[in-house]
Amino acid sequence: MSEQGKNIILSVKDLEVKFKVRDRVLTAIRRISMDFEEGKVVAIVGESGSGKSVFTKTFTGMLEVNGEVSGGEIWFEGQDLTKIKKDSEWEKIRGKKIATVFQDPMTSLNPVKTIGDQISEVIIKHQGKSKTEAKKMAIEMMGKVGIKDPDKRYDEYPFMYSGGMRQRIVIAIALACRPRILICDEPTTALDVTIQAQIIRLIKDLSEEYGFTTIYITHDLGVVANVADVVAVMYAGQIIEYGNVDEIFYDSRHPYTWGLLSSLPQLGEKGEDLFAIRGTPPSLFEEVKGDAFAPRSNYAMKIDYEQEPPFFKVTDTHYAKTWLLDPRAPKVEPPAAVRELHARMQALTSKGGIYGER
Repeated sequence: MSEQGKNIILSVKDLEVKFKVRDRVLTAIRRISMDFEEGKVVAIVGESGSGKSVFTKTFTGMLEVNGEVSGGEIWFEGQDLTKIKKDSEWEKIRGKKIATVFQDPMTSLNPVKTIGDQISEVIIKHQGKSKTEAKKMAIEMMGKVGIKDPDKRYDEYPFMYSGGMRQRIVIAIALACRPRILICDEPTTALDVTIQAQIIRLIKDLSEEYGFTTIYITHDLGVVANVADVVAVMYAGQIIEYGNVDEIFYDSRHPYTWGLLSSLPQLGEKGEDLFAIRGTPPSLFEEVKGDAFAPRSNYAMKIDYEQEPPFFKVTDTHYAKTWLLDPRAPKVEPPAAVRELHARMQALTSKGGIYGER
């Protein structure tokens, strides 16, 4: 899925990642190719275990010790990141140019160091500033992420902050290096809905102000409905649909995407049962034959069990990996919940739902 003619900041080609688990090999990422455009907010969505976090960990060399990139390339600033083997080389990329915000702010912050010191030390290390300059910049960044009276709160400890405030500090630390790419790995999972909305909007606003590319990892399409520019849907270690946010929400083509959209809890109607995708994902210890989603799909054809579908082009920005787009396939309609999605989304956003206006 190459973004021809656009300013590509990161380009992934045929990426494969394997893990050794006891005496077996698990293929977590299965030949992913994807380009990331500079300055865009890209959401990577899918169920737990689909490979979202593993995929982005390869961008910063943070795979677990039993994992390895077994094939493919990751191009960033003229360098293939898959060739980096030493931590000293990764330190030039990790944090400084590609930063990550993780889902649990308590495990991301040092409980025995002040908030200010944790931001300042990153600025000193990666920007070479003096302690005085770093403190001034840290206080400024604390204000940017919405911490009131940052000069007074600079010397406080993490336990003195709420969960939402701690996550704001984690974002401040990530942005203190002025990275070109910010990876947000389920950054709102541990927060309540109101705080989730604030953090999501904060990340969007900061990306617009500083111009960095945001890669947003989540299992919830509703989280990114109003902030993402591009959505990549992952299933069983592959991207199975890719498009701009309106194309994914209002013209999706893969049955798995239909399932995710149908199960959005934000769009549930009172008195209706919430939709759930039946079955479970395939074991990635075994070779996947055909379309990995076929056993769970109500739209599977014989070929889905025999041959892996290619990517079919829907528009210049929209691709889907499903045999339903083959000209020979029978014409099918998406589920009613997906057909009615636009009307339900409009009704919800008019009430301030799905985290506000786009």
